[in-house]
Amino acid sequence: MTQAVVVARDGAAYQARLFWQKAALLLDPHSSVVKVGFESGANGFDDMWVEYDPPLLDQEGHPLRREHVQCKWHVSPDSYGHASLADPVFLNATARSHLQRAIKAQRDHAPDGMGTRFRLASNWRIDRADPLRALVNERSHTLRVDKLFGTATDRSAMGKVRKLWREHLDITDDELRVLARTLAFSETSESLDGLRELLDLHFRAVGLKRSPMSESAFIYDEVVYQWAAQGRLEFTRANFRGHCEKESLIGEPGEGRPRVYGVKSFEHATDRLEDRCSKVLNLVPGFFDRQIRPDSDWQTTLYPSLKAFLLEAARESERIRLVLDAHLTLSFAAGSVLNIKSGRMIELEQRTTGRTIWAPDDQPHDPAWPSWTFARQEGKPDGEGIIVTVSLTHNVAAAVARYAAVSLPQVRETLNASVATAPGARSVACGRHAFELAESLTAKIKSLRDENPGQRLHLFMAVPGGFSFFLGQRAIAIGPVTLYEFDFDGANGGSYEASLSLPIPST
Repeated sequence: MTQAVVVARDGAAYQARLFWQKAALLLDPHSSVVKVGFESGANGFDDMWVEYDPPLLDQEGHPLRREHVQCKWHVSPDSYGHASLADPVFLNATARSHLQRAIKAQRDHAPDGMGTRFRLASNWRIDRADPLRALVNERSHTLRVDKLFGTATDRSAMGKVRKLWREHLDITDDELRVLARTLAFSETSESLDGLRELLDLHFRAVGLKRSPMSESAFIYDEVVYQWAAQGRLEFTRANFRGHCEKESLIGEPGEGRPRVYGVKSFEHATDRLEDRCSKVLNLVPGFFDRQIRPDSDWQTTLYPSLKAFLLEAARESERIRLVLDAHLTLSFAAGSVLNIKSGRMIELEQRTTGRTIWAPDDQPHDPAWPSWTFARQEGKPDGEGIIVTVSLTHNVAAAVARYAAVSLPQVRETLNASVATAPGARSVACGRHAFELAESLTAKIKSLRDENPGQRLHLFMAVPGGFSFFLGQRAIAIGPVTLYEFDFDGANGGSYEASLSLPIPST
């Protein structure tokens, strides 16, 4: 089989798996997905489309009733920028560019720019040095129209983007503004196998037959193209189960939706927790992207809402699954609520290079798993507080030291904890490994506290969310702690800021 054929088959599988992420929700009576199309719809964005009722809310709070998606799979990693969207070669085309396809679709299906979105889904990343990166809103993957039009002339970085797009399409600024609010650009971080694992979670939730990862063939990739060949291009909640039954895709009784609870303080545009969780605590309105809003507060608004939500979940089941699309502070706080004495077994959906389920008992212990290396640094002998940095996904010690020199100059001591191997996305093997790492780090912190009684801990982490949860389960043993969040968007100078302090004082 030639490489070209492999690439074509992988591209088809990518499109099929994105289709099934949405189509499976037609079997969920609580989902807002009511119709899904494949190889039909808006010209240029006809790989798939989704219709919502009730509508979702778009990036400005207006009803979003339909999304059209163009899928672009590449066998090799690469990136693209704003100029690529005006180049037909980017789509392996000879005539129309992505922007030319988009404006035709927008004029046909959303002439006023409202109610419909046109999304490019690709495994290529947006070039971090390109102005397009700054334009994409991380919450919805839509464009920041205010930022695109935030400068007066064409000489600025954003002005050059406007000029290129405007002249390429031969349109006015007003027409470009209408088009821009309908566009979205999503980066698929999962591999094809990762998408298949994610579908396994979807299928289990809605009662579709699961396909073991040990099998090479994946029937769901093929069947949707067979349906397309037969002219079956649109699927509704009323007819989709019948289509699946004819293909023997409905699973055994008892494979229905488990009790899965979601907490989100940010949102993945192509993976809404409401589509696959029994209940969701939506804290997104408390943030602007990753930055907490001035009218929100970790102590008095976010933590009480989180605590009430999780305690209700704990009353409903002894073994519950959490999906935490949330800041590390909230993952730690969730663990402090459902602590190790709560009597509940907690499974966590963990996003690393893909998605997997972590639990304290998910795998047997492996002596080869890397453990901690600790480095202690003395501060002020009579100072206040102890800094602990935890580096699992990347090393934060240097960045924290720069922050502490200005904001925490009087600390008594610093403990830098890093994984014995190089930090990275795969440094933690599984849930049991994360659980054991949290346990051993807590023991180290307790010994440090014994030497420095009464000191508050200042905790800085670059870790998987699942680890943060397991460490939070030991918050009582850790003692008084203040957590810190990194300012990813640079709104506060690209450093750290204090978030939640535990325990919360009694009122």
